Amino acid sequence: MEPAQEEFNVVAKSSQVIVRYAETDAQGVVHHATYPIWFEEGRSDFLRQIGTPYSTWEKMGYFVVVADLSLRYLAPAFYEDRLIVETSLQRLKKRLIEFSYRILRDEEVIVQGSSRHLIVGPDKQPRALDETFFERVTQLLQEQESS
Repeated sequence: MEPAQEEFNVVAKSSQVIVRYAETDAQGVVHHATYPIWFEEGRSDFLRQIGTPYSTWEKMGYFVVVADLSLRYLAPAFYEDRLIVETSLQRLKKRLIEFSYRILRDEEVIVQGSSRHLIVGPDKQPRALDETFFERVTQLLQEQESS
């Protein structure tokens, strides 16, 4: 029997970021380690926007840990830039979730990336989403596709 898996064409969910001084180096350029933090905010906001905030996952005993992270820097960002983090869900399995990201300044893509996450329980061991919760998340995502 093949494991449950869903792939989606969910419209990207957007989150705004204004670059803070603390996120830059002495030249006012955003430090490379800042972008994964913005990806995390994009993921959290994505889940809130589809109706299943990460806090709900945690209350149910599901923790989403980073297994793989990839970034490609295309152009620098600077202090006080207004950026948009676009986050899309690429794949959902009962034990795995994958996102893709684009960070834009105006219409210019300055960073693109992806992340893969394992689902673990409170004991930090891999854990599958139960069928009811998996179906609930899948339904919320399908509703996003059709809207």
